Amino acid sequence: MVKRLPLFLLIGWSFCLSNRLAAQQTGNPYRDSIVQLYGVVMTADSLRGLPAVSVIVEGRGRGTITSNDGVFSIAVLKGDRITFSSVGFKNSTIKIPVNLPENQYSVIQLLVNDTAYLPATVLRPRPTREQFERDFLNNRTPDDAYEIARKNTEEAQRRILLNSLPADGREAVNYQIRQSANKYYYAGQIPPMNILNPAAWMDFIQAWKRGDFKRKK
Repeated sequence: MVKRLPLFLLIGWSFCLSNRLAAQQTGNPYRDSIVQLYGVVMTADSLRGLPAVSVIVEGRGRGTITSNDGVFSIAVLKGDRITFSSVGFKNSTIKIPVNLPENQYSVIQLLVNDTAYLPATVLRPRPTREQFERDFLNNRTPDDAYEIARKNTEEAQRRILLNSLPADGREAVNYQIRQSANKYYYAGQIPPMNILNPAAWMDFIQAWKRGDFKRKK
């Protein structure tokens, strides 16, 4: 007596079979044929390995870049198109053979230099020295830029910028060296106090007159 399969098993089996047939008809028939693509990208004129060349699989949204010697390796599918691109060179595209008997494919890809020709630029000097002096003197600087430059060159403004801006690496190192030199110089004795230094008092009075200690609005 032949046993009958349950109805839900038959429906599930037929659904999987129909999906598999539809995928084979509409998708890439070589989608399960994974190939390890590897090789080297070199210049066509000097056969020098090109670093940082983009190796893009078209339509897949993925890729890789070459090493410092131009070597690369990436997993692709049979029938994929691979594009090699680099700045200063023309793009090159290859296609993985669909009837490849093995799962490995090696290439030596040569890229040709892409020369960009810019329009010619002609530099002409002034006809005479007198015309150059006249044009230079008649060149007007905007009042806003001139006023900003004048304010930044004032002594009070330069002192404010000097006190407010952070010190760079060289200034920090020089300050540390001066502190260490003073420490070793006054080793074993009491260092002098600036409260009794006439030069320090003179700098303080001049700064007070200039208004360096006024509250900034």
